[in-house]
Formats: sequence, structure tokens, C-alpha cells
Amino acid sequence: MVETAAPVTEDRMLGGRLILRQPAKGYRAGLDAALLAAACDAKPGDQVIEAGCGVGAVMLAAAARRPGASFLGIERDPAALALAKANVIANGLGERVEAVEGDVGGSGAGRRFDAALSNPPFFDDRAAMRGPHPAKAGAFIADDGLAAWTGYLLGAVRDGGTITVIHRADRLADLLTLLSQRAGSLQVRPVLPYADDPAGRVLVRAVRGGRAPLRLLPALVLHERGGAKHTAEAEAILRGAADLPWL
Repeated sequence: MVETAAPVTEDRMLGGRLILRQPAKGYRAGLDAALLAAACDAKPGDQVIEAGCGVGAVMLAAAARRPGASFLGIERDPAALALAKANVIANGLGERVEAVEGDVGGSGAGRRFDAALSNPPFFDDRAAMRGPHPAKAGAFIADDGLAAWTGYLLGAVRDGGTITVIHRADRLADLLTLLSQRAGSLQVRPVLPYADDPAGRVLVRAVRGGRAPLRLLPALVLHERGGAKHTAEAEAILRGAADLPWL
């Protein structure tokens, strides 16, 4: 067990296949991480970077889904980075998954990847949130703004490489504007809490240098009113029995 300043829990992902050690309080990986991992369509031999990997939930789940691909996670928070490294070892993925110190507000990735993943902080302005827990601030507030995150991702992939992001639905216009500066072939999949609710999240995929028109894909509905905790489609995705495909 890694020594950290805060208590750590040991949780499971993908129907119990993955071990995830994470802080008991503060920011904890959850549904967004699982959906982003399911949206990773890396091919065998691809090299994938995750910006802001936290404790490693996304890249580990994506690596389990895509056994032929390799993953590099960038994280600036020392405690989260230590847990990410421990999680890589605990899951026996050290040959294909690595976590290193890095910051999207600093220098670039250093090399070009086939794909990039990220769940950027949801807010650019600390005034937009009311007193987040100190352990959550880095995950919810982007000190350098969404533009810095998209710029880092665009600079990290080769021409023809893909960028996949999950974010708040109300930031979709910003995401499309920023990504389209150097990418195209944009695809958007809304994520709805219930079938009759507005989307709360969007998954966005772009291709660096892509030229295909924007495509709006069928929405993923997470819950049924009065039914099981998740829809059958969402449950299959969370357990790793299904992916979130792109066209």
C-alpha cells in the first residue's frame, strides 16, 4: 500500500477485473472515467496518452479493454501520481501502462501519440464553484483553462491521431471551437441521465487534420426511471462487456 496523507480505499472496476486504490475523500473516479475508457478505440500497437490521469482509472480501464495498446498517463498531483503508479503495479499492467509527472500548463508531451484521452476539469473559474473540498479542486478547476487542455491534447497526437474527451454538455460549443482549430472529423455522443432529461455530459472525438463533417451520434441513456440502477446498455459498458463505439 502506498503511503499517503489521506486514507485510501480499494475499489473495483470493470465488474471486478481492475483494482483501483483512490482517496477515501475528495475526488474519486467514477462514471465519467468508465465512459471515457469505454470510448477509447485504440488499435493494437497504438500509443495512447492521458492528460490528467489522476489515480489511473481511465488508462487502466482502457488498457484492460485494449490489450494491444500502450498507455502513458500525465499527472501533476504527487499523491494521485503515487496511487496511479501503485495501481499500475497492482493490476499487473506495468509492461503497457506508465504514469509520469507532468502538467498540461507546462511543456508538451515530448513526442506524438496515436491517441489522447482526457477528462479535463469542469470549471475554469474558482468563482464558479462554492468551496470545493481541497482534494477536489485540481480535478474540478482548470487553472490554465479548457484551451490549455485542448491545446495540449492537439499537440500530443500525430496527424491522423484521435482526441477523445468527456466534459459537461454545456461546454460543448467551447470544445468544438477549440478542437476544430487543428482537428476535424468531430463526433459527439450525448450522455443523458434519463431518456427524457437533457444531456449532462458529452463524449467528443476529434481527428487531428480530419476533414469529415461533424456527426452527432445516438445518445447513451444511463438510467431508467423506476427500473434498475443502470440501463442494460450502460450496465454492459460499466462492466466492460460493451464499448462506446465511434463511426
